[in-house]
Amino acid sequence: MAPKYDNTDVILVIHKPGLGAAIEDWLNHLGSERRLSENTLQAYERDVTQFLRFMTGYLGDAPAVKDLKDLKPIEFRAFLAQRRKEGAQTRTLARGLAGVRSFLAFLERRGEVNAAGASAVKTPRLPRSLPKPVGVEDAKAIISKDLNFEETPWVEARNAAVFTLLYGCGLRISEALNLTFQTRPKTGEATMRIRGKGNKERLVPVLPVVVDAVEDYLRQCPYKLSGSDPLFVGVRGGKLNPRLIQLAMQRIRSALGLPDTATPHALRHSFATHLLSGGGDLRAIQELLGHASLSSTQIYTEVNSGHLLSIYDKAHPRR
Repeated sequence: MAPKYDNTDVILVIHKPGLGAAIEDWLNHLGSERRLSENTLQAYERDVTQFLRFMTGYLGDAPAVKDLKDLKPIEFRAFLAQRRKEGAQTRTLARGLAGVRSFLAFLERRGEVNAAGASAVKTPRLPRSLPKPVGVEDAKAIISKDLNFEETPWVEARNAAVFTLLYGCGLRISEALNLTFQTRPKTGEATMRIRGKGNKERLVPVLPVVVDAVEDYLRQCPYKLSGSDPLFVGVRGGKLNPRLIQLAMQRIRSALGLPDTATPHALRHSFATHLLSGGGDLRAIQELLGHASLSSTQIYTEVNSGHLLSIYDKAHPRR
């Protein structure tokens, strides 16, 4: 049983009887049964809070569950229009509507509301954006320790090890930072087990360069790690904050003259794109990335095609 989700911030906003408890029940359901990540739960909490703040202004009072019983599409369209006026982008609007729909669907299953009004609203159309990987040579430069931005050598080795895992194994940054000393890539082991989105496990091949980077970091790390200790730690010995890796990437891309799209997650995109360019099988890449559906992986074929056309356009003698 997952621990109960702390919805203190929601309760500060929602003060009508029953609604705060309903939100807590919903978030606990998403965490324990749907196994959504903490980040997703926090995003959904914010989405519903935004909607209930809108309803407070719309009704002239903080809403109770009964006020959500039979909402019409016009209320949801008004909510989206207000969020757009406040500067929310299309992707934020789409996610916000998804969070509200999820909450109302949960209440509908309990027989408390009719969620048809939310379902009838068309989701804002998202612009199709392709992943933006970095080039092979840039990726090699990022995972090296040659840039020496950090004053402490072991921190430089730590960052290089994290970047090497992202590019060499295609991990999400959360997956890399959730590794423990026990689950780390090890010498003599060809694979490691990764727990990804939805608590799903997958086996990921481990290259020698990945093991070497992790072992180099561990040799220099001033903390004695063992068992279930986080593999990557901060300067005070606690679990490494992903923000520090993002800041390290900012310094690196500034030094290399890379665009803002060169983020830690771009190394995961690079892993997939470079594998595909080298003749990798799309189904195999899907398994390596931990994508639930092939359609999520197929987008890399468009990236690859665009790259090839760019080379052709530059190289063709009749361009």
